Amino acid sequence: MQPRQQNSFLKRIRNKYRLVILNENTFEEIVAFQLTRWTVYVALSMMFIVLVGLTIALIAFTPLKFYIPGYGRAGSDNEYESLKLKADSIEKTLLLKQQYFDNIERILKGNEVPADTAVLKIKKRGLGNNK
Repeated sequence: MQPRQQNSFLKRIRNKYRLVILNENTFEEIVAFQLTRWTVYVALSMMFIVLVGLTIALIAFTPLKFYIPGYGRAGSDNEYESLKLKADSIEKTLLLKQQYFDNIERILKGNEVPADTAVLKIKKRGLGNNK
């Protein structure tokens, strides 16, 4: 019984239908198409794929992507770079100040601190003037 059902399905999908577009006032035939269920299915599938592709392309390659929640703002890349540079600068300043306080602590405790310790560390990091 299986081959008969499959055969009827193939017959139904290959049956030919005629789609006619008529002028409503004169009933004149403007366009006529000869279609099968298979061609309608393929045409609708292709239209769906093209529409999805165009929508993805429109969002990916235009500023519309910034309206998607979680994507970010248009100028956020420059802002992130600027903040990164500021954070790096603050970190270097913090390290220098910590070194300064460590040297003061050593002096107050009576430990010896070489006179050029701070200068050498600054030169190694590339933060000072190389005279």
